[in-house]
Amino acid sequence: MRRNTRKRSKTTRRAVAAVAATALGAGGLIVANVYAQAGESGGGNTTKSSPQDRIGQAMAAGAATIDCPDVGTRLRQVPDRARAEVDRELAQLDQQVAEAYQRLQNSTRAIQQDAGFADNAVMGPLKAKRTATIDRIAIAIGRVADRPQGLESLAACTLRASGTGEGGGGQNGQGQNQGNGEDQGNGQGENAGGGQAGNGPAGNGPAASDFVDITTVQPNVSSPEKQQNASLGKFTTDCGVNENKLYNSDNIIVAPGVDNGAHHTHDYVGNQANDAFADNQDFAAGETTCQNQGDKSSYYWPVLRLQDGTQEFDANQPGGGAEGNVGKILTASEVTLEYVGNPSSQVVAMPKFLRIITGDAKAFTNGTANANAAWSCTGFEDRQLTDKYPICPEGSSVVRTSKFQSCWDGQNIDSANHRDHVAFADPRTGACPNGFQAIPQLVQRLVYDVDAPSLNDNGQSRPFFSVDGFPEQLHKPITDHGDFVNVFDEQLMNQMVECINTGKTCQ
Repeated sequence: MRRNTRKRSKTTRRAVAAVAATALGAGGLIVANVYAQAGESGGGNTTKSSPQDRIGQAMAAGAATIDCPDVGTRLRQVPDRARAEVDRELAQLDQQVAEAYQRLQNSTRAIQQDAGFADNAVMGPLKAKRTATIDRIAIAIGRVADRPQGLESLAACTLRASGTGEGGGGQNGQGQNQGNGEDQGNGQGENAGGGQAGNGPAGNGPAASDFVDITTVQPNVSSPEKQQNASLGKFTTDCGVNENKLYNSDNIIVAPGVDNGAHHTHDYVGNQANDAFADNQDFAAGETTCQNQGDKSSYYWPVLRLQDGTQEFDANQPGGGAEGNVGKILTASEVTLEYVGNPSSQVVAMPKFLRIITGDAKAFTNGTANANAAWSCTGFEDRQLTDKYPICPEGSSVVRTSKFQSCWDGQNIDSANHRDHVAFADPRTGACPNGFQAIPQLVQRLVYDVDAPSLNDNGQSRPFFSVDGFPEQLHKPITDHGDFVNVFDEQLMNQMVECINTGKTCQ
């Protein structure tokens, strides 16, 4: 299995990997049981405790995670001349959190013996590192534009019990509004964060309580009514299922030029030149797995793994087992990439090299504002889950669906926080926000033939599956996300637009 197809200096890559592996600790695997949930009822102990008490108990039990303000999402203006430096520093913030989380999970005994250990040995040093890094971000921007104010307030992080239910969405994913990425669940789902003894092999999830029987979920999918000027066509591109085994833990959109910028492994279909160091010229010259060679776009998403003890190629590497992403990588049995129209207007062509991220890889700690996870089962796709993995009945397969933003600001192929240049259409009317215009909407559907895990024995007889993620995000299903770089040939893009606007079905 290969990590990528782009050639880089072996010496450079080995040096970077060695530094990352050292930072994450020898052996790498996170072994503490973060799902020994604090404050559970049962065992005769029904005394209610304060949030502070629960966090303290969770820390002592190894059932806590680290919640840091997401600096990247707060940046609205980053001058082009400062962007490369800012991107590197933002990636450094992610690395710092990953290292602090590892230290926290390896310090259960010390925390039990000294209540102040976590603050003194983990959270205090983390804040100091983040303060310095955030200051470098402000300086970099200040060299070429007005220095941003108030970023220093984002340096401090907090500890939270993994079972508090904050930011995890509603139980069973009810009330989701997939159209605009908001209101996905009620945000206070009971037990959304943890479960008893339900840690996966890596020790940072998932838990039995992260799964739900899809047959118990009520249908919850609705669509806006089509207006007179709707664009009702559909364009399909077939790019395979990653038969080439192109994997890496880079993220060219969020962390260009940074090895392991994602801290989890991605599947890739379409453009084969995608790694941290690819630029638009590399994409334009890259090979593609798409049947229509006019589509050189890059489609990528975090891999789904079966936590069965398999030692994958990245078992001891950053982004893989060294950061708690372990087990057999599951290749989708089916990948469908469709572009659909807008229910209230015609669509215009996407600009070449447009970058779009849907969902939020940090939604467990960030909250649900940008969450767009949609989990279901074949035969039950009128029932979509946001904060739970589905238990599918026999003969039914797991489905991950990502709907990408379908409104564009008409000017930019990216933005400082990688979100402001695109938007979701109104879920009720289909209209784009003022100043935005409708573009073809990418709908990505991944199907996996995987057995339902056994919940009664915490995945011992039939193992859990989980999506790769940042280690502190605990493999929560709500952190699922997708990434897209448009590298369509302009002629083919125009054909897509005409197909969609005239109500045809094309490929």
